Amino acid sequence: MASRPAHDLLRRVFGYDDFRGPQQDIVEHVAAGHDALVLMPTGGGKSLCYQVPALLRDGCGIVISPLIALMQDQVEALRQLGVRAEFLNSTLDAETAGRVERELLTGELDMLYVAPERLLTGRFLSLLSRSRIALFAIDEAHCVSQWGHDFRPEYRQLTVLHERWPEIPRIALTATADPPTQREIAERLDLAEARHFVSSFDRPNIRYTVVQKDNARKQLSDFLRSHRSEAGIVYCMSRRKVEETAEFLCTQGFNALPYHAGLPAEVRANNQRRFLREDGIVMCATIAFGMGIDKPDVRFVAHTDLPKSMEGYYQETGRAGRDGEAAEAWLCYG
Repeated sequence: MASRPAHDLLRRVFGYDDFRGPQQDIVEHVAAGHDALVLMPTGGGKSLCYQVPALLRDGCGIVISPLIALMQDQVEALRQLGVRAEFLNSTLDAETAGRVERELLTGELDMLYVAPERLLTGRFLSLLSRSRIALFAIDEAHCVSQWGHDFRPEYRQLTVLHERWPEIPRIALTATADPPTQREIAERLDLAEARHFVSSFDRPNIRYTVVQKDNARKQLSDFLRSHRSEAGIVYCMSRRKVEETAEFLCTQGFNALPYHAGLPAEVRANNQRRFLREDGIVMCATIAFGMGIDKPDVRFVAHTDLPKSMEGYYQETGRAGRDGEAAEAWLCYG
């Protein structure tokens, strides 16, 4: 596949003049019908690696994602670019889901996002067998690994894609996989023949600062003073600390919201929506908040406690500065 059509599509649909890093090699490899395993840092532009080849190939790109909020954000962004994108998940009523299924069958979709649980139902597999498919993209592929912090047992069953549609290319993507996890992804997803694309994980636009705890609240508010009216995330270890930190920051004049698994689902969803769409919101959260957060202008990520692992810390801080502009990671330990 020549690079010209890919470049034209990148410019015409997404408004970028050039691919970044290995994106072009990945796009051409997958558009030509080959399998790929892509490791790219958070904010490195993974989604373009499957969106562009899906639009270059005949049929609909099927994107498997474990995250309802991310699906909805990506679909909304694609629609604004004129791409015929939809999602199928538990938030849709039966009538809307039926319409999306019909559009898939009649070839009216460019891209369809679906949760692994939905994909594996007999009904959906039957739909796929009657549809024209451009490619399968398996996002957050580390969910297949029992060693990962986001293990999802359904991911283990995605070998069905290769068994039923061996001629359709698959691209598995993740921002977090050490060599053993990479091997496990390739094995569990039947990607033995896939080409591996591994990018540098250096994010030179993020400045890292580590300080020892003295008066943690004062240290946090001193750090945030230089980030007034900017969007950022403050990670706390416990739910209680999340709520106390959000309350404290509000008294300091910051627009802070809490996020943890103990909050009602509608409160969590509303707070996440506000963080993604409004300017200058500080999200105080446990690590329940994060995977798939695609907000380009997060200017800082602060940790008020030591993270659980280096891998987790890398992924959490990587949510800062996805637009390539300067950002800060601040860690206060004790």
